[in-house]
Amino acid sequence: MFYWLFYELLFPNFSPFRVFRYATFRTACASLTALLLCLLVGPWLIAKLRQFQIGQHIREEGPKSHMKKAGTPTMGGVLIVISIVVPTLLWTNLSNLYVWIALFALVSFGAIGFWDDYSKVRKKRNLGISGRVKFLLQCVVALIIGGFLLALREQGAYSTAMNVPFFKTFKPSLMIPSLLGNPVTYIFAFTFFFLFLIVVLVGSSNAVNLTDGLDGLAIGLMIIAAGAMTVLTYTSGHAVFANYLELVRLPGASELAVFCGAMTGASLGFLWYNAHPAEIFMGDVGSLALGGSMGVVAVLIKQEVLLLFIGGVFVIEALSVILQVASYRLRNGRRIFKMAPLHHHFEALGWTESKIIVRFWITGLVMALFALTTLKLR
Repeated sequence: MFYWLFYELLFPNFSPFRVFRYATFRTACASLTALLLCLLVGPWLIAKLRQFQIGQHIREEGPKSHMKKAGTPTMGGVLIVISIVVPTLLWTNLSNLYVWIALFALVSFGAIGFWDDYSKVRKKRNLGISGRVKFLLQCVVALIIGGFLLALREQGAYSTAMNVPFFKTFKPSLMIPSLLGNPVTYIFAFTFFFLFLIVVLVGSSNAVNLTDGLDGLAIGLMIIAAGAMTVLTYTSGHAVFANYLELVRLPGASELAVFCGAMTGASLGFLWYNAHPAEIFMGDVGSLALGGSMGVVAVLIKQEVLLLFIGGVFVIEALSVILQVASYRLRNGRRIFKMAPLHHHFEALGWTESKIIVRFWITGLVMALFALTTLKLR
């Protein structure tokens, strides 16, 4: 809104306001706006959640040390979503369709998480909507986003070619042209595209959700991931940088840097209250929204492969659950880890919560920095 108001409408020739044309300036402003909004609204929200007794229910099969966290206000992800949406609407160029797709993903995945959290609070136990229903709703959102992307592709505003780390010219397309010669291969190509999209978006959303088990763990990793995505979105939309780094350029993607900047600021602000010992939990409304948003931004800028490294700890946490379940079912109840997700395994080994959190943050930072270095190592 500010971009349109100060740069395009009121003061197009007034040099001081030309700063609004720069995505870097608006990204910084969006980050600060999100941070301040979180810090200012946080105490009020925590008080209201306590007033309405919207508290966390702890699983009996989880670590016994977590029982003391029962009753801590949850559904704080509402604050995160608001703190991302408001700065994004204020500081982006609202004519940019990529921003609206990212906002749609944020709000849609957040709405699914809100329903799940509300069901848990209403039932007063750690059981919300069924996993099957939640997964189905996430798939529906992914399919709708896929429809948006294909519509943009028809207009030449989106590419299905992927950037692959360490390779300059190898950019495989999710919609291989040679497959579109007859109806059968045409259907196959579209099916593959939508299945891939579901894996990335639903997988990213649930990976963050699984990681959100310790005070500040998931939100701290999101600060790192969102910061890295801010860099990637800006370089992908910048003609000079994209050409120099030989990336698949997406004109207008730099506006997504403003969105990612708001996500970084909101995550920083929420960590203020979610740091150990947490005063509030984000709940599914926060974790699903953040994970889905991270996934859709990666899809938009064609960095799906780098997402595996940027969100490396999220991926490891999700894999630990998959391996644990598979081992239990295929090996007659034998487990690989003492408890899953992985952070609970280290708790069972006697690591303190603070040590696990900081060490996971360090791991996440190293993996994100590695992902950014691959931009040049091509």
